[in-house]
Amino acid sequence: MTYPKAMSHIGLSVPDLEAAVKFYQDVMGWYILMPPTRIDKDDSDIGIMCSDVFGDEWTNFKIAHTVTSDGIGVEIFEFPDNEPAGQFNFKRTGLFHFAVQDPDIEGLVKKIVENGGKQRMPIREYYKGEKPYRMCYVEDPFGIVFEVYSHSYELTYSSGAYIKS
Repeated sequence: MTYPKAMSHIGLSVPDLEAAVKFYQDVMGWYILMPPTRIDKDDSDIGIMCSDVFGDEWTNFKIAHTVTSDGIGVEIFEFPDNEPAGQFNFKRTGLFHFAVQDPDIEGLVKKIVENGGKQRMPIREYYKGEKPYRMCYVEDPFGIVFEVYSHSYELTYSSGAYIKS
């Protein structure tokens, strides 16, 4: 039987780990489970696992573990000689964005911008004049695009979300 799997965590790669941890802690309120830590290529369990993932070319990286209020983990990585995020390309396959939820969407978007991020669009209503569901795409100071929702994903996209009141 197939059943919905729970989201465990996502991984973000940034050019400055300490700055990213500060941004996500100060702006998003994420808890720090493991502060920035250096991982070196060696024969430890974590070293071997990283070699399985990254191949033989890697030497070290820094990582921090954070968690959202609903228990979703966010690993934040900084690799030596990392490449900038570059231009946002919605046509590129792979991870497109992640989303967070805050009923004070205006306040969070403002805080993101005040802390070096960008507002990519005006805050929009999904069902203008009918339902209070709002959203906005933003960008962190490191070029990672994400979305802010005013209401839960289930509520926004449930079949009832498309029926006029």
